[in-house]
Amino acid sequence: MADRILPRDIYALAERVVQANAQAGRKVALAESCTGGLVSAAITEVPGSSSVLDRAFITYSNESKCALLGVAEDILETFGAVSAATAWAMAQGALARSDADVAVSISGIAGPGGGSELKPVGLVVFARCERESEEIQAEERQFDGTSRSGVRHQAALCALELLLP
Repeated sequence: MADRILPRDIYALAERVVQANAQAGRKVALAESCTGGLVSAAITEVPGSSSVLDRAFITYSNESKCALLGVAEDILETFGAVSAATAWAMAQGALARSDADVAVSISGIAGPGGGSELKPVGLVVFARCERESEEIQAEERQFDGTSRSGVRHQAALCALELLLP
């Protein structure tokens, strides 16, 4: 195996994402928050990724979620950045602002701080939307919050799985 920047499991899954979406003739877009570009970096590590990745938005702050993805301030104020409503709005915004067929968003609390009783460290919310579907797919995962890099690693793997056709 050639020299890779990212862990082997992330690269292997990104390779599957690129191959499967290329075969299906699909383009993807990402809206990343707590992963900070890790998912898009994994995809672009794979040769041939330019035929699959249309664009990626790194929207770490609430302001960037509003400005770049069109997430309504009301959603952020009512539900918070780490919520199904925000993740869904992020995914919809990424799809609307791209030529992609599918968009996945990630928003979470990687830690070590920032968590609360209702939203503990390790909580990550994902959403996926497809251009030709009105189905809402959002899910919440609670990862082991003892390691910031561990939360981001698991979140990247989950997001990559959501990009598979």
